[in-house]
Amino acid sequence: MDLHDYRRQIDQIDKELLDAFLRRMQVAGEIADYKMEHDLPILNKQRERDILAAVEEQSGDMELYAHRFFANLMELSRSYQASRIQKPTRLIQTIEDSCLTADAVFPKHGNIAISGVEGAYAQIAADRLFPRGSLQFLPNFESVFDAVEHEEVDYGILPIENSSFGSVKGVYNLLQEREVYITRSTRVNVQHELLARPGVRLSGITTVYSHEQAIGQCSKFLKELGDTVRVIPVANTAMAAKMVSESDEPGAAAIASHDAGQLYGLKTVRSNIMDTANNYTRFVVIRKKPLVYPGANRVSVILATEHRPGALYDVLSMITALDLNMVKLESAPMVGTDFEFVFYIDLETSVWEHGTLELLAALERTCPFFKYLGNYPEV
Repeated sequence: MDLHDYRRQIDQIDKELLDAFLRRMQVAGEIADYKMEHDLPILNKQRERDILAAVEEQSGDMELYAHRFFANLMELSRSYQASRIQKPTRLIQTIEDSCLTADAVFPKHGNIAISGVEGAYAQIAADRLFPRGSLQFLPNFESVFDAVEHEEVDYGILPIENSSFGSVKGVYNLLQEREVYITRSTRVNVQHELLARPGVRLSGITTVYSHEQAIGQCSKFLKELGDTVRVIPVANTAMAAKMVSESDEPGAAAIASHDAGQLYGLKTVRSNIMDTANNYTRFVVIRKKPLVYPGANRVSVILATEHRPGALYDVLSMITALDLNMVKLESAPMVGTDFEFVFYIDLETSVWEHGTLELLAALERTCPFFKYLGNYPEV
């Protein structure tokens, strides 16, 4: 036999496999109708375990591949059954109620809470998203969440991740705990400078203040300053600039924006001190209740899986079954526990797209912890 003969065999097997797959999915659909009529759950874990055990026993040295194939096949069957049953849940009802009409326009004004003081990078994001907004500067991330949850403001703006230093864990931790939703995001090009009072030279700097994210984004430069320079995290980059302007410490400096330096009367000691020039921070807009505007193309969730081999794979296979692009997957310790982890997941999709609501319902149903953060566009 030559290669063409083998290919003909494969083509014939694939045709038979497709016919068998379609027959299987047809029967799975009929089973879904029966389960819906008799109010039975979609997942029968014991039956799936029995099937996979039998597959492994009969597969010889192909055990691993056969297990993977049949596990995927059963996941596809469950997804198809879920799409047919479409049992309403409170989450799905909340999402459907939050979807606005095609002519809805994101507001350009409102009461907006941001962390820090005048000159913060979040202010740049706020001015871009809400050009006619009324800004309230609050001392930290928690106070922004408090203001949004208590409806003292319409929206809050928070940094959620940086292109060179990763996720802002403090914000994600609060997103786990608080009842707020993301409605929009934007990316801001972050250009850090080392700022000090007029007359202070680089050699005279003894202390550098900034937010921990900015410190991490400028780690190479700070390392070059040597061990004699103290680096002290504060709540915000603009707050660091304000502190330095009001300090009597002769060698104090701040890492902040050029605009913050001008605002507080500081001079640039060194510009562009980031580890990489391509330094962007993504900011999100949060509000008390979810709203999905036209053009929303990113769904964000936080979830935990069962503590067993393959649990995360089961989640990813559900996403793969819908051919969705996952643009973020990151693990982090779960708030309030010692060793359990959650996953931050962003999907390139909309709740209007076929299968997305069913996926969210399935994740909510099967994950020990699940939090829908919102469906929103990035501008």
